[in-house]
Parts: sequence; C-alpha cells; structure tokens
Amino acid sequence: MAGGGVIGVGGGDGRKPYPGNLTPYVTITCIVAAMGGLIFGYDIGISGGVTTMTPFLQKFFRRVWEKKEADKSTNQYCQYDSQTLTMFTSSLYLAALLSSLVASIVTRRLGRKLSMLFGGLLFFAGALINGFAKAVWMLIVGRMLLGFGVGFANQSVPLYLSEMAPYKYRGALNIGFQLSITVGILIANVLNYFFAKIKGGWGWRLSLGGAMVPALIITVGSLVLPDTPNSMIERGQTEEARAKLKKIRGVDDVDEEFKDLVAASDASKLVDHPWTNLLQRKYRPHLTMAILIPFFQQLTGINVIMFYAPVLFNTIGFGDDASLMSAVITGIVNVGATLVSIYGVDKWGRRFLFLEGGVQMLICQAVVAACIGAKFGVSGNPGDLPKWYAIAVVLFICIYVAGFAWSWGPLGWLVPSEIFPLEIRSAAQSVNVSVNMIFTFAVAQVFLSMLCHLKFGLFLFFAFFVVVMSIFVYYFLPETKGIPIEEMNQVWRSHWYWSRFVEEADYPNGDMEMSKGNHGPKNV
Repeated sequence: MAGGGVIGVGGGDGRKPYPGNLTPYVTITCIVAAMGGLIFGYDIGISGGVTTMTPFLQKFFRRVWEKKEADKSTNQYCQYDSQTLTMFTSSLYLAALLSSLVASIVTRRLGRKLSMLFGGLLFFAGALINGFAKAVWMLIVGRMLLGFGVGFANQSVPLYLSEMAPYKYRGALNIGFQLSITVGILIANVLNYFFAKIKGGWGWRLSLGGAMVPALIITVGSLVLPDTPNSMIERGQTEEARAKLKKIRGVDDVDEEFKDLVAASDASKLVDHPWTNLLQRKYRPHLTMAILIPFFQQLTGINVIMFYAPVLFNTIGFGDDASLMSAVITGIVNVGATLVSIYGVDKWGRRFLFLEGGVQMLICQAVVAACIGAKFGVSGNPGDLPKWYAIAVVLFICIYVAGFAWSWGPLGWLVPSEIFPLEIRSAAQSVNVSVNMIFTFAVAQVFLSMLCHLKFGLFLFFAFFVVVMSIFVYYFLPETKGIPIEEMNQVWRSHWYWSRFVEEADYPNGDMEMSKGNHGPKNV
C-alpha cells in the first residue's frame, strides 16, 4: 500500500498512543461542524444553474442573453464564452480570498467557532441581498458577502474538525466537510431544476435566496458547538481545555495529549508574526503543501468534465431534462465516492487514495479526450451521436468524478488542515484557502476561453497536470494516517527529502519514532 512503513507513536520513553474513543459527543459535534461545507457546495451548485435561467439573464445580463439567442452556430465549444457572466460567478472566489486572510487572525485569536459564526452570518446576508436583488450591483454585493462567508468557513471548519477528532478517525471525520460540499452541490442542482420551471420567471430568486438555509445551519451550529481544546489552550483557558479534552475523548487519562497540546501552544506563543514565520526554512514542507495541494486540486480538470456532461446526457435521450440528469447523476456519484473516502482514508491512507485517484482520472481523461476529439473534432459540431457512444463517455465521466471525489476532492482539504503545527496553523490554513480561491477564480475566468481555443485538447491539458500532481504525491507527500496532529512534524523529520529542512531541535515537543526510510517513494 502507498506510504508503507510502520509508524510507532511512542518513543524510547515507552510512550503509548493517546487514549481516547470515538464518542457520540465528538461524532455529533463533527457532523454539525462539517455542515459548514454546505454553504460552499450550495453556492457552487446554484450559481451555474442560475446563469442558465433565461429570466435571470434577461434581467441582469441582457447582452449575454441576446448574444446567446443570436448565436445559432453549432460550435459546442464556444457557445458559453462570456467574460461578464464568468466574472459574476467567480467574483465570490476573490472575496473568499480576501476574507480568508482576515479569518486567519479571527480563528487564531478568537477561536474556530467564532470564525464559523462570522462565516454563517456573512453568507446569510449575501443570500438575502441576492434573493431580493433588483440591480446588478446588488448581485455583486451579495456575491461578495457570500464570498466573505465562504472564506471564513473554509478557513475554520477543516481546522476545527482536525483538532476535535481522535487521531485514529481524523481523516473520516474531516472528510465530512467535503461530503457536505458534495451534498450542497447535489441539493442546489435539484432545486435549480424545479425552481426554473416556476411560471413568472422568479424561480432564480428562490435559488439564490435559498442559500439562507445552509447559512442558518452553520450559524446556529457554531453557537452550540464547543471550541476545540487546542484553541482554548491557545487563548489561555488551560483548565477548561483539560476538562473539554476529557469529555471529547471519553476518558480521564488525557495527560499525554494535554501535555503535548500545552507544549505546542507555548511554542506558538513565542511566534509574534506567524505570516513571517511561514517563510522560515523549517516550515518549507508545510508552505509547499499549503500552496501546491490546492493548486493541483483546481487543475484536476473537474470543471471541464462537468461542463460536457449536459451535452452528452442530452444525446442519450433525456431531452430538456439533460442538465438535471447530468447534474443529479454526477452529483450522486460525487456523494457516493466521498463516502468511500470516509470509509477508506484511515484504513488505506492518504497517499494510496491520492495515487489511485490520479491514475483513475488520467485514464478517464485520455478516453474522454479521444472520444470527444473523434466526434466533435476541431469544429465543435458533433452531428448525430450514437447512443452507445454517449453512454460510454458518460460512464467514463462518472468513473472520473468518482476518482476525484475519493482523492483530490476531500484530501485537498484534509491533508493541509492536519499537517500544520499550532504556531503557524491559522496562517498556513489561510494560505491554503487563498491559493484554492485564487486558482478557482483563475480557472473559472479562463476556462471557457480555453475550451473555445484548445477544444478537446483541454482534456489533455488537465491530464498533464494530473500526471505532475501524482508524481509530486509519490515523491514528496508523506503518509499522515494515524499520526496525532501535534506530533505531525515527525513525518517531515523521517522523510527522505524534507528531513533536510527540519532539525531535531526545531521540534523538541515530538518524540515519536519512525522506521528509517519510511514515507519514501520506494515504499509505495
């Protein structure tokens, strides 16, 4: 299995793994917190659907609607190429990028749950304004507020889940965040379909205003959730943190874990400027992962696959329901595969899922590129597509979506949230969210133009990056399965490459032994 080698949590002092159980209390807490992903998922699903609703385009983007009506060409590659509409959709990601920088300070100084509360309130305000929008400026203001909310939630929720979960179950509980993103997308797609059929053309208001529901869930959830012991210690609430740790672990013997949390907090208090600290040599592996993992996640090509789905489903005979069927079928595959990831991430490990998902996506992209190229050619006019052909391509699209949904989808959020030491955790997570939003914005802005110019070659463009990211994981990402979060720095010390950047003296807190050669590429 990928990332092989034995990891012993316990050094020469005979130390044992942290005791603790997966208590109902911590399970429910993590499920409620993971609902923070609903706001991001709902927005991803809803914005794409709303921008295809004719009444919405006529009211706010009339020029786009007129161009679409006037363009009767059969070129499927270029029919949606509109920078104005793309800017409306992707402006949210710029706002999320800005707010994640502020959220880093809030998360560190005021706690994870307060950052989640701010996220819920901002998202609620944005949904309210969008639902009642009368002019384009109201839409843009609403989108910006939604983006601020997403920035706060994406900053705090993955950290909260990684800190609350017992280390043996951290992967599964953290992927609850990605699961709720996929559920949010699926719900939004189904609602879009029914709201678009409302007579009078005001269904788009329900689609946009409906975002208030997931916003309320995370807002109310953040009010009832406890804060994490890590965050409480960081803010000086030491005894309360010990009591909380006993409650969430379900045992009284929490001395080892508590001692490590306090030591990590003491180390973090020596850091006045976590942003500057990130540039230190000993944090080079953490900074590299905070930048490259979200960068690669956005270049898997998931967007190009989702774009083609409606065209292909249409040829199978779904007719006007093609968009719904493609969204719902890929959405169900998305949710189902994320459940596979929840089951397997703490059994098979992160590296195995990353590498298996990469191979699966690569094969599917090559097959789909060949099929699209053969039928759509460079003209973008497929002519009459036989049903067997469309069914085969749709099948490969579903296999591709499954590969993404149990690898780069959830692990792109899980791995960065679990590898940062406490002293740089909020700042590094902010870098992670910012890079994610920058490249989500960039891909969204240039994707339709690239599709128009590169045509089916765009599949090969993304396939190239899947190869690069798989090689990167193979050589440079250590296995983090089953490692307590405050002991994580030991994986860098034993890594064949990253060990040159971290010294024993850098992390006096950790005394975990690992076998020589562990996490190197030869163990895969």
